[in-house]
Amino acid sequence: MKISKVANATARRIFRMCQTDGKLDEANLLKCIRKVAADKPRDYRGILSALKRLVRLELERRHVVVESATDLDTASRERVSAGLATKYGSDLTYEFRVNPELLGGLKVRVGNDVFDGSVKGRLDRLTQAF
Repeated sequence: MKISKVANATARRIFRMCQTDGKLDEANLLKCIRKVAADKPRDYRGILSALKRLVRLELERRHVVVESATDLDTASRERVSAGLATKYGSDLTYEFRVNPELLGGLKVRVGNDVFDGSVKGRLDRLTQAF
């Protein structure tokens, strides 16, 4: 479905209204969605689709995927979480995965940012250099 410029602009405006201190206020967002669905302004489906996309992107931006060669112990997980919380804020969701292909180290993805400190990543960069 193609979304009009007006619907995108309206969705962005609603999304900004639903943020407090740079964080998404879910209760306020729910009120806004119910209001749009009840009032049914012109191109309300486009507005809701664009708003859904903005919320999905915000949730992905706050999601952290930590990959390691072996399972991390609790102290290591807390150390990684504390380091990322100082840089990105405390409202992150974490997903810890085991990827034996990394050989060692960590690969951390926060939204679109990727920090590759794995042995496999270093070897790949070394082969690219030659």
